[in-house]
Amino acid sequence: MKTTNDITIRQIRALRGPNYYHQLPVILMELDLGRVEEHPTDTVPGFRQMLEQTMPSLYEHTCSPGVRGGFFQRIERGTWAGHVIEHVAIELQQLIGHDVTYGKTITQKEPGVYHVVYRYKNEAVGLLAGEMALGIVQDLYRGQTTDITPLVAELHRRDAATRLGPSTQSIVTEAKRRGIPHLRLNEHSYVQLGQGKYQRRIVATLMDDTSALGTEIAASKGWTKQILEDHGIPVPRGQVVSSIDEAIEAAERLGYPVVIKPINGNHGRGISANLSRVEELIEAFDKAAQISRRVVIERYLVGFDYRLLVIDHRLVAAALRKPAHVVGDGRSSIEELVDEINRHPHRGEGHEKILTRISWDSESDAVLKLQGKNQYDIPAEGEIVYVKQTANLSSGGTAIAVTDHVHPTIRDMAERISRLIGLNVMGIDLIAPAIDRPLEAGSAGVVEVNAGPGFRMHLSPCSGESVNVAAPVVDMLFPKGRPHSVPICAVTGTNGKTTTTRLIAHIMASAGYHVGMATTDGVKIGETIILRGDYSGPVAAQTILRDPTIDLAVLEVARGGILRRGLGFHKCDVGVLLNVTADHLGLGGIDTVEQLARVKSTVTETVRRDGWAVFNVDDPQTEQVMERSRAKRLLFSKDPEQPRLLENLERGLMNVTLLDDQVVIQRPEGNERVLAVSDIPITFSGRAMFNTENVLAAVASATALGADIETIRRGLRSFHPSPEQSAGRMNLIDLGSFKVLIDYGHNEAALKSLAEFLKQMKAKRIIRMAAGVGDRSDEAIYTFGLASAVPGDVFILTDPSPRGRVPGETPEIIKQAIVSRGVAPENVHIELREKQATELALGMAEAGDLVVLQVENVAQVTKDVLAFKQKLTS
Repeated sequence: MKTTNDITIRQIRALRGPNYYHQLPVILMELDLGRVEEHPTDTVPGFRQMLEQTMPSLYEHTCSPGVRGGFFQRIERGTWAGHVIEHVAIELQQLIGHDVTYGKTITQKEPGVYHVVYRYKNEAVGLLAGEMALGIVQDLYRGQTTDITPLVAELHRRDAATRLGPSTQSIVTEAKRRGIPHLRLNEHSYVQLGQGKYQRRIVATLMDDTSALGTEIAASKGWTKQILEDHGIPVPRGQVVSSIDEAIEAAERLGYPVVIKPINGNHGRGISANLSRVEELIEAFDKAAQISRRVVIERYLVGFDYRLLVIDHRLVAAALRKPAHVVGDGRSSIEELVDEINRHPHRGEGHEKILTRISWDSESDAVLKLQGKNQYDIPAEGEIVYVKQTANLSSGGTAIAVTDHVHPTIRDMAERISRLIGLNVMGIDLIAPAIDRPLEAGSAGVVEVNAGPGFRMHLSPCSGESVNVAAPVVDMLFPKGRPHSVPICAVTGTNGKTTTTRLIAHIMASAGYHVGMATTDGVKIGETIILRGDYSGPVAAQTILRDPTIDLAVLEVARGGILRRGLGFHKCDVGVLLNVTADHLGLGGIDTVEQLARVKSTVTETVRRDGWAVFNVDDPQTEQVMERSRAKRLLFSKDPEQPRLLENLERGLMNVTLLDDQVVIQRPEGNERVLAVSDIPITFSGRAMFNTENVLAAVASATALGADIETIRRGLRSFHPSPEQSAGRMNLIDLGSFKVLIDYGHNEAALKSLAEFLKQMKAKRIIRMAAGVGDRSDEAIYTFGLASAVPGDVFILTDPSPRGRVPGETPEIIKQAIVSRGVAPENVHIELREKQATELALGMAEAGDLVVLQVENVAQVTKDVLAFKQKLTS
């Protein structure tokens, strides 16, 4: 918990996917204003003036008045600190060039508590901006203003340290423009484009199919030179040496001036050029030897430094590079001119900006010495003075676009080199008198090739036309007609999510898909469970979408994941909303069933326009949020005459319903019978009506995903309510003289549905093991107890999930509710440990009884029941 005097940040986090507040990522801050709640801005003397002095650019915020200066009008009329923090957090991000505008401050039930929500581009920046905004506003309440200059500088640094580099970002941006999703796989430039088996991965400008051999060759200057020379590509004369004596001997044979560079290296490190004397050669050799044991010495070529960029064996861009230099004004020293250049807004640290700041080091001193100057000299007006030897942008160099001037023979040579070395993305460094005429041996040559070349000089040259070099990369990764994403089916609702998700995945697997499935029980890839536990949130979704073997994702989506982090995908092809009933209310700022429906509708709002949003129109809350989705609607209902179904047919869309005990797909051209309910195992011959509803949802979803009728029938017939196929969901196990039903139902609506099923079961006694959840209100737990009481004869109450309560407190409340239903107190037992409660229930059972186990740890309880069965039969 982070506190600044009276205002407390109770929590702050990024909602990275579509969420309750917005379809785009937002920061959520929960603020407790404390005593500041008693002081809206109009009661604080000089608040507007101090805020305007601190951050005058807030004048551009229109806020609810809808005019420039509108936010300051709100300040004068009176608003609360949370609203001010929202606007300041947004503006801090805008001041570093992040185009974010959305924000919202929401009053919570608890007095003085607010949810402040605002957009971000870079998560690390967004989080820091919120904390800074809190400090700025807190100071205003103290009567103090804040100098935001160092804060903005820190946000710039945080942004530069955490965002993608310019080359990677250009590829991601181009992919997004084409609708190709991406996932950042680490804190650096490792990125996945696309999903599942169609994905491609990159690290900066290295592709997942970039040749390892080609990369190895490019890293060795000697090996590269040998290959190029053997194939008639002009290269400077030279050799590889291992000692200073060999270097001196080679220089004398080649003739001065020469170039020294490490045999392995990049970004110009260790390179010294235009060496004319032995003393310079010795110093340069020592410098290069610090990077690699073996050193390349070459004849120095006089000419311009060009970078040729070849992608997929086609030349796509060329740039003339100039080493870092200054142009004299007749007044300023070289050092002052460098400082002036570094102050230009286009220059930053590393790859932060279009250009890199020029660093002053021993190389700079040496380069000036070669020109007979030092940093304190004042160059004449117009005089060019170089401060670096190499023309790399990373050392402060500049680039001029010359793509349109490349001579055809040079273009052909570059494309040929890419095939000789074997690289699909390659930078070629060429020294030549000109780029617009053929090369002449002895006066021009290829001095280096690069795997993973930077794109910055081509995307943002200092002059000339920029080239979108990311486009041919994406063309290469995803040729026309090649898919990039797998179908995603997301299932949400209060009850039935897990069963419906499993059934959809089962049907689609029988259609030949290699399905990735996430539920509250774990993550499954094909037939292999790779993760166990509750995986109904965004982590599971991204785990599945990262898997390179799946071609379909079926995801259970729970309320908690949406509220904590948002969805784990930005678009889905089928979104299913089963039902919405009171559950988990009072948590995460969701206090009403209507708000809960809005949370869950996040899934159906995320469906693509050409996708299908599947709704249960028998559920009033589900029906209320249908209009929020822009996708095609596929409705289901147990009533074939439901008005919404008829309206949907008139729109030319599909429904799924029941007709004469048959599951039927309704189409505008006519009905198509799927299967009799009595032939579908999980419906228990139609007695489990809640599972019949799940079947309707699954049939609708499978239809939307393109499954044919025979595949759907086959899937429905072969899916059983067994521990193997549907663990913890209506698993009826015969123990010989009595039966055991294992189910995970954990809320009032689920228990009422279960009660209707149990009333149809013929049993001498019903022994029920039940457990509530401690993070509900006393009233909600008591209501849960009332629902647990009917039908039942003997009750064992357990407490596997106290969630903040004293162990045993929750079952005591449930016991009171059950006893109020007329059950004798001696028939209500409390055993806090679920394993022991299971053993107690099984030990009580007699011939003809039905033991109903409402469980938390499905796997353990199932294992215990099967072990008990084994003992009975052995």
